[in-house]
Amino acid sequence: MQLNSQQIQDINTLAAWLALDHMPTDGTLEVDLAILAGHAVLPNVEGVIALAKKYQLPLMISGGIGHSTVLLAEMIANHPLYRQISTQGKSEAELLGDMAGVFAALPDEQLLLETASRNCGENAAFSQKLLDEQKWQPQHVLLVQDPLMQRRTWETFRYQWRDRADAPEFISWPVFIPQVMMDAGMLRIIGAPPQGLWSMERFLSLLMGEIQRLRDDENGYGPRGKGFLGHVDIPDEVEAGWQRLMQLKGVQSRLG
Repeated sequence: MQLNSQQIQDINTLAAWLALDHMPTDGTLEVDLAILAGHAVLPNVEGVIALAKKYQLPLMISGGIGHSTVLLAEMIANHPLYRQISTQGKSEAELLGDMAGVFAALPDEQLLLETASRNCGENAAFSQKLLDEQKWQPQHVLLVQDPLMQRRTWETFRYQWRDRADAPEFISWPVFIPQVMMDAGMLRIIGAPPQGLWSMERFLSLLMGEIQRLRDDENGYGPRGKGFLGHVDIPDEVEAGWQRLMQLKGVQSRLG
């Protein structure tokens, strides 16, 4: 795909806004729990697993059988480090839990698996239910998801806990912020090692679709749509970039 400088800038503006990052820059981390929502961006998964190991942080992994399950299984099966993992019939949480064992030898007692959720709304609702069942009220929760879905995940978890006096502070961490550049005439994703990243088609589909899903209208996930989250203000530069990219041939057909 050949893109001009404005189009590349627009893609990077959208990606940076979607990859909401609250991680402190001074090296301090005050959290009681990390929640990893199931997805198939392996460098991102490895980042939160490494963090959990470093700080001996309890790690909840939320994900049943959903849109990304087949892709995650394929990523694992084709990865030299993880191909030993059996993927047949497993939920995303089980697959990622197995990754945690292989990548960082995290013990089972450090993991809490939620294996029923099928989408972002259920990630939040079922994680809340599991924490309630465990009688656990963490005060500071680190949220990790596919970087392009990070803002929506943060908004969804906050909305799920909106009426709870014991709602934790949710800290959004995308692990890395993806950007694109032209390299020898080819569009390439940068920001993390290439093994286990999106295909370019999937990256652009998610990028464009997320702006649509964050809208508060009949096609979005806000109060006037599916009701998974509250109203989200979309900055003018993000809206303008999205509108320009929507004019590219074939982009609308890629929306996922």
